[in-house]
Amino acid sequence: MAKRQIVKIDEQLCNGCGLCVTPCAEGAIQLVNGKAKVVSDELCDGAGFCLGVCPTGALTIETREAVAFNESAAHERMQARGVQYISQSCFRCGAREEFAILLPVRTQGKSLWACTHCLPALIHG
Repeated sequence: MAKRQIVKIDEQLCNGCGLCVTPCAEGAIQLVNGKAKVVSDELCDGAGFCLGVCPTGALTIETREAVAFNESAAHERMQARGVQYISQSCFRCGAREEFAILLPVRTQGKSLWACTHCLPALIHG
């Protein structure tokens, strides 16, 4: 075990929406009993791509003692899991990612998606 960065999920803030499951390229996050959970420390690389999509701010990165990241175990898990897809849309105009490029944004403690058409107005007001 060594100190390293790993995703932490606040169960009180998690609403069980599952939006964090898809961006976790290692398959470390699953919904268990209606809440997101890091199912194995060895599967979490601590990159945090899941953080930007959480609408409640339940996901953070912490530095703590954990087993080393196991790239081969993560790869096997993703192969077994297969492709999982949850389509997202722009919180401002509703454009779906199939038709627009979406970027994660945070505002007022919420993580949302914004399309590149709406982003300039969000930046410049």
